[in-house]
Amino acid sequence: MKKLFNALIITVLLLVSLPVAAVSAENDVVWSPMGRRIGVPYILGLAVDPHNPDRIYMSTLSDGVFVSNDDGENWGIGNIGLTSLEIYSLAIDPQTPGTLYVGTSDSGVFKSDDNGWSWSAVNDGLTNLEIWSLAVDPKTPNTLYAGSWEGGVFKSLNGGESWNAVNTGLTNLKIQTLAIDPQTPTTLYAGTWKGGVFKSVNGGGSWTAVNNGLTDLRIDPIVIDPQTPATLYAGTYDCGVYKSLNGGESWSEINNGLTDLVTNAIVIDPQKPATVYVGTWIGGVFKSVDGGGSWSAVNNGLTDKFVPGLAIDPYNPSILYAGTVQGGAFKSINGGENWTAVNNGLFDVSYMSIAIDPQTPKTLYVATEGRGVYKSFNSGRYWRWSNSGLRDFYVNSLVINPKTPSTLYAGTTQEGVFKSSDGGENWSAVNDGLTTLNISVLVINPQTPDTLYAATSSGIFKSSDGGESWSAVNNGLTSQWILSLAIDPQTPSTLYAGTVQGGVFKSVDGGQNWSAVNYGLPGLYVNVLAIDPHIPSTLYAVVYQKGIFKSDDSGGSWSEVNDGITNFNIFSLAIDPKTPSILYAGTWGSGVFMGADGGASWKAVNTGLPEYPRITCIAINPQSPEQLFVGTYAQGLFKGLMGVNGVTRLFMPMLYKD
Repeated sequence: MKKLFNALIITVLLLVSLPVAAVSAENDVVWSPMGRRIGVPYILGLAVDPHNPDRIYMSTLSDGVFVSNDDGENWGIGNIGLTSLEIYSLAIDPQTPGTLYVGTSDSGVFKSDDNGWSWSAVNDGLTNLEIWSLAVDPKTPNTLYAGSWEGGVFKSLNGGESWNAVNTGLTNLKIQTLAIDPQTPTTLYAGTWKGGVFKSVNGGGSWTAVNNGLTDLRIDPIVIDPQTPATLYAGTYDCGVYKSLNGGESWSEINNGLTDLVTNAIVIDPQKPATVYVGTWIGGVFKSVDGGGSWSAVNNGLTDKFVPGLAIDPYNPSILYAGTVQGGAFKSINGGENWTAVNNGLFDVSYMSIAIDPQTPKTLYVATEGRGVYKSFNSGRYWRWSNSGLRDFYVNSLVINPKTPSTLYAGTTQEGVFKSSDGGENWSAVNDGLTTLNISVLVINPQTPDTLYAATSSGIFKSSDGGESWSAVNNGLTSQWILSLAIDPQTPSTLYAGTVQGGVFKSVDGGQNWSAVNYGLPGLYVNVLAIDPHIPSTLYAVVYQKGIFKSDDSGGSWSEVNDGITNFNIFSLAIDPKTPSILYAGTWGSGVFMGADGGASWKAVNTGLPEYPRITCIAINPQSPEQLFVGTYAQGLFKGLMGVNGVTRLFMPMLYKD
């Protein structure tokens, strides 16, 4: 969990729309499920740490890297520093604890020295950045190999700091898998797409095809018997498993009992290498105890039989892990005879911001902690990844240009501001002039949307050219750790900033000068601000652990409006733009509170929400105000249907789909 404390205080102020008659103090809110709470990572690979078998690593198709420190019982996201979340390959340094590598779909190789929690790119010399396979020399772990798609094999002698192509003799450069002889690591095997298997006996210096007996040359994976390295197993695209007893010189088909011939993964019991497991396309997991002579399905408890990833505990080989496409991860403690789902933390996306296209409100964007941005075209029924070009997947804030909604901006935790001009399909950094890249909140001038403001841990920055350049606007700020920003929708040269230990500051000249407006506030830690869209002299401030305070004179004085609120850990606030006496406050642990009289009184509206609901962001459809969207911290994204004239509102967890 990355910078949880900071994440909690990040607020996105989305002013939302409801019919005037839609809400009264008598209305209630009912929450009910709609499909799955949240999506499931498409697992591509699993690996057990040889230094600590309690630690498991997971690579996924679009959610990056997950790490478990307790045998898969709980998972955390390890994506800090990654610029791609499509993780095609993963390899662990067998001698240096904490060091591992991943290969990505388009950003090359990344290295971690802290057990997979943070990463740095190691791509010098790589001419192809689509890395499908990685292999580390078990005796000299600074030597490693990367198999690329159409670029062949690359070799590094210095832990990935630099690479050179080693493709002499390779007639097919689409490398899907690499395997390294554990006893003689200068012997390598490369499995290719439609080129079969190639072998090198000189550390990649030259390669020779070794395909005698193979009838399918689409190879993935290859594994080597750790006790008898001349014994190899190769999985194919649709012809099952082949075995070689002579280092690949000849192969024979071994599919007796294997009812699914699309082979995704193979693992060997390191203590009893005649015991082999295969993960298949739709048939689940198969097991052989006679070196592939015969196979039997071992799927009891496996609810998803599309198994791209398998891993085995090297110290206790009766423990296995299976990674699936839609069912998450599974664990067996009895050699595959029974499986149990181990998904705690895998399905839990934490939402930091929701943005609605003001012209086409069925189009939604959500910002997440560690998984980047997702987009929906159908009001949140289905979602797809929208991260191309985004270099930081810890996204705190999203804003949309109200006049050109295909233009939007994302504020991230470590890499600054990113801009998309094509509806989130592609992103590029726009950080010129920013002296800090930790962005907590973005706001946009609704009248002149090329003007933006970024709140950071080092003050406020302003752009007047759509993010192309920024300048600090901090004159008068006695605290430059900015948690929240709000802009007057009628007079956008007037802004308010909520700070740590400085309270609320006001600017009437577009941020050039600021003055404190704190009379009546019981504390100076202000993490949420919101402005009445009809009467902008009315605004609300959330003081951390003190609740909500209201000003009717543009911040000149403040008074408490907390009657009925039982939890002052408030991290989101939204005002109804058509009936601005109606407000919604999202709390950490007590769900949503609704105020129907300008905050004079509040009541909880949580029927059907998860236990201890942790609300992080709220948004309402500006054109169809019966739709409300609520994001939570690791509890799902909820969609609400607002009732009219007393009709009950229904809220449903939104289906997440890659």
